Amino acid sequence: MGKPLGIIVAVALAFALAACSDDPAVTGGPTGGSATASTGSTHEAAFPVTVEGTNGDLTIDARPERIVSLSPTATEDLFAIGAGAQVIAVDDQSNYPADAPTTDLSGFEPNVEAIVGYRPDLVVYATEPGDLGSSLEGLGITALQLNAAPDLDTAYDQIDQLGAATGHRDEAAALVERMRSDIQGLVDASDPATGTTFYYELDDTFYSVTSKTFIGKLFGLLGLRNIADAVGRGSGGYPQLSAEYIIESNPDLIFLADTKCCGQSAQTVAERPGWAALAAVSGGGVVPLDDDVAQRWGPRVVDLLRQISAAAAKMENAA
Repeated sequence: MGKPLGIIVAVALAFALAACSDDPAVTGGPTGGSATASTGSTHEAAFPVTVEGTNGDLTIDARPERIVSLSPTATEDLFAIGAGAQVIAVDDQSNYPADAPTTDLSGFEPNVEAIVGYRPDLVVYATEPGDLGSSLEGLGITALQLNAAPDLDTAYDQIDQLGAATGHRDEAAALVERMRSDIQGLVDASDPATGTTFYYELDDTFYSVTSKTFIGKLFGLLGLRNIADAVGRGSGGYPQLSAEYIIESNPDLIFLADTKCCGQSAQTVAERPGWAALAAVSGGGVVPLDDDVAQRWGPRVVDLLRQISAAAAKMENAA
């Protein structure tokens, strides 16, 4: 079952708020904070530890053993750094990895009483609906807010923060290093001189992304040209295009991030009035994406960039 449109819009808004940063996607070191520990680098020796989230500095006295994640990206991060055994519950959108303990908890409309019922010693969340953080803190529960990342450096830093917070600092550092290496390899292998154009579709009403967004920056790393940039001013990075504009722009590639939510595919795109003649459609350049991967900023962003890179290379080779 696909996500309701309201959830898609909420995710887009979270990214839009994060996109206010002008930091480049792949330069320098972490931009989102720091982590310090008293001694050691893993498990008990790493505590107490101070980590920095969107909601400020938090001191964690002992390794958390009952973590609740209300962020699908944080859930993926936690499992990827080896902290999965400490996660006792995740929100209803956290569907990866398969063994994540998914519940009916909501990260968009959190129920504090329901969260407290799991007796967590750490809650990780991505948005601040109301006063969730202060409510949990008032009940003696540590709450770490990690907003949608505006760029890769912030995504890397969030992984490091979670590593420090859970006693998996070394594993987090290793994951970040692998991600950096893999992404740099894809960037080095790209050919930005081709000027390949693309349209990125968030839903079947033609909402898209500009190059100022986290996703848009990924495409920019490979030198692809975004048709939404020319009309995206004042949209928070998420403009709604028109079918006429897309047809006139005639993109070389079309990436569909609405295969689950809206049932879109190369076939449905080709059946739209006037779209069959587009270069992307006639040339086999319509690329279906996993909606979930395309809306998160965790470890699978490497898979997304690899898919984008492969599509661009295929188009370049066919030219």
